[in-house]
Amino acid sequence: MITAKRAGAIALALIAAQLVVRAVLVIWGNFYWDDLILISRASSNPILSWDFLGHSHDGHFMPGAFLVAGLSTVIAPVQWWLPALTLVVLQAVASFAVWRMIRVIAPKALGWGLAALAFYLFVPMTVSAFVWWSAGLNTLPMQAAMAIVVANAVLLVRDRPDATRSRRLLIGAVVAFAVALLFFEKSLFIVPVAFVAALLAVRGSTRPQWTGGEVDYRNTPLTQTFVRARTLWLTLGGLFVAWTVLFLATSDATAGEHSISQTLHLVWRSINNAIIPSLVGGPWTWERWTPSPPMGFPSVWMIVLGWLVLVALIVATVKFKRGAPTIWVFALLYAVGAQLPVMWNRSSENTALELAQTMRYLPDTALVLTIAFALIAAAPRNVGAHSAEVAEPDRRLAGIGVGCVAVLVLSAMVATMSFGQSWRDDPTGAYLDNARASMAEMDGKTMFDQPLPLEVLLPVAYPNNMISNVFGRLRERPDFGNVTDDLKVLNPQGQLVAGMVSPVRTFKPSRGSCARPGIDGPVKLPLSGPLMDWQFTVSFSYCADRDGAIEVRLEGGDPVEVPVRAGLHAAYLQLDGHGTELRIRPVTPGLKLHTGDGRVGQPVMAEPVP
Repeated sequence: MITAKRAGAIALALIAAQLVVRAVLVIWGNFYWDDLILISRASSNPILSWDFLGHSHDGHFMPGAFLVAGLSTVIAPVQWWLPALTLVVLQAVASFAVWRMIRVIAPKALGWGLAALAFYLFVPMTVSAFVWWSAGLNTLPMQAAMAIVVANAVLLVRDRPDATRSRRLLIGAVVAFAVALLFFEKSLFIVPVAFVAALLAVRGSTRPQWTGGEVDYRNTPLTQTFVRARTLWLTLGGLFVAWTVLFLATSDATAGEHSISQTLHLVWRSINNAIIPSLVGGPWTWERWTPSPPMGFPSVWMIVLGWLVLVALIVATVKFKRGAPTIWVFALLYAVGAQLPVMWNRSSENTALELAQTMRYLPDTALVLTIAFALIAAAPRNVGAHSAEVAEPDRRLAGIGVGCVAVLVLSAMVATMSFGQSWRDDPTGAYLDNARASMAEMDGKTMFDQPLPLEVLLPVAYPNNMISNVFGRLRERPDFGNVTDDLKVLNPQGQLVAGMVSPVRTFKPSRGSCARPGIDGPVKLPLSGPLMDWQFTVSFSYCADRDGAIEVRLEGGDPVEVPVRAGLHAAYLQLDGHGTELRIRPVTPGLKLHTGDGRVGQPVMAEPVP
C-alpha cells in the first residue's frame, strides 16, 4: 500500500502539472462574450450597488462572481492578466480541496485515490468552463466548496470527532457552501451530494441493530448519517431553502419558451457526446464557429470505447467492491439529473444541440464521478480472502490501473491542447488590445459611441456591447459624447481610423455663402427623403462669423447644442428623431453661419475595409 507521504508528493506533482497546463490555456485565451458583459456592467454601475451585484445574468444569480469581476475591472480594466490569475488561483484551491476530500474518503486506498485525483485534474469535462472567465467564476468556487463540504460531512458522520473539531468542521462546511452560493446557484446541489457521500462512506460501519426480534432503525446508516451531523444538515438545509427563495425572487431563469423534447435531446447529447468520450480522455477534435465557444466532436470509436470503459468499470467494481452498485446509481443519477435543469433553461426551438458539446456544464459532474471513484476505492472488498492471498492479484491490478490512468491522462492532454488551439482562435483579444491603445490616443477628446464588432459581441447584448460601457473604467479614454469636430471610429480590429457619415439622407447647402452667411435665425433644411424614428449622426461643413453655439434637431427629438468656431470648419453630431427636414437655430445672439452639403446616417470608416 502506498504511504501517505508518498501519495502526498505524487498528488502535489499532479496538481502542479495541472496548473501548468491550465496556465498555458489562460495565456492562450482572453475575454469572451459574457466576460465583456460583466466588464461592461462593472464599468457602468457602482460595483457595490444591488443593481450590479443582484443582477440576473442570463438566469444566474451570482453576486460573488459579479463582485470579483467588478474588482478586477476597477483594478485592471479590460486587462486579461488579472482574470487569468484569478482562474489559476481558484483552480489551485479547488484541486487541493479535492485531494483533501479524497484523502478523507479513502485514507487506506490512496493509490486508487490518486487515480481518482488524476481523473479530476485532467478530464476534459472541466476544461471549457475553466478558461471562460465568467464560467470559471461560477463553477470553480462550487467545485472547491463541494469538496470541502463532502470531506467535512464524511469526517463528522464517520469519525465522530470531538466537540472542538466538530465545530471547526461545521463552520468550514457552512462557510464554504455560503460562499459557493454567492458565485453559482447550482451550488445548491452540494447539499444532496454531501449527504449521499456521507451516507455511502459510513454504510459499512453502521448496521441495523436487532432489539427483541425487531430492527432498531435508529442505528441504520441513513439515520446515523443525519443524527451524527444534525446541526450541519439543518444549517445547510436552511441556507438551501433561503437561497432558493432568493434565487426564484431575483432570477429570470425560467423566462422564455422551453421544450421538453429539446431538453431531452440536449441531455442525451451531453451524455453521449461529452461525458462518455471524456472517460477515455476525449474528444480530440474541437471546432469553433465564431462567435460561439469551441464544441467537441468525438469520433464514433471514442464514443463506443467510452461506453465500453464505463460498462467495464461498473462490472469490475461491482464484482470486487461491496456497495459499488449503490455508488454507481447515485453517480449516474447526478450525471443525468444535473443536466436537466440547465438544458431546460437553454431549450428552445432555436437552440442548437451542439450547445451540449461545449461541455461547460460538466465540471461538477466530473467532481461527482471523482467522489464516486474515491468511495469505491474506500469500499470493503467483496472477496473473503486474506491479504496474503490477494496480494499478487492486487499488484497486477495496480499495474493495470496505473497504465490505464497514464493512457487517460495522455489522451486528455491531446484533447486539452486541441481545445486550447480552438479557444485561442478568437479575434476578441487582439481587438481589445488595439482598442485600449486607441482609447488612450483619444484621451480627453470626444468620441461617438459604437458597438463592438459582431464577431466579438452580438447586438443582443445591448447596451453592454457598446464601447462606452466596455471601456468605461479605463484611465485613459475619450469622453463619449454626441458632438465633435473630428470624427474617429474603431475599425473591426479595434484600431482608430478616420470616420465619415453614411449618406442615408443628404441635404443641400443653406442660403447665402461664407461671405454672406444666410442663417441668422431658425431654418429648416429639407432632407433628400424621410427618416424613421431612430438615432442618427449628422455631418456638415459650416462657416461662422464668430464663436458661439447653434441648436440642431429632428422632428420628435430633443435639440442638440453644437459649439461652432469662427471660420470654415466641420461638425458632427448625434441626435434622435424622424421627419423630412433638419432644423438649425443659432443660440448665440448675433451669430450668423452658412452650412454646406450635409449627410444624415451612421458613423462608418472613411476608408473601406481592405
